[in-house]
Amino acid sequence: MIGVPRHPRREGRATMEKIRIEQHSFMGTAWFGGWMFTLGYLQLTFWKGLLGLVVWPYYLGTAFSALLH
Repeated sequence: MIGVPRHPRREGRATMEKIRIEQHSFMGTAWFGGWMFTLGYLQLTFWKGLLGLVVWPYYLGTAFSALLH
């Protein structure tokens, strides 16, 4: 094929690429535990806690995006 560069390592032999899989379940568990502690500490009802779970990331996003600009 004209105009298609060839990769020098792929000519004549097959190469294998290493894939690295990372799991970050510890931080998710720590976040969930912290959120449950906050709900209990503030004595929020289920619906107020659910509303906070939806609204809180929005306010965090707007606060941190203002710091970037």
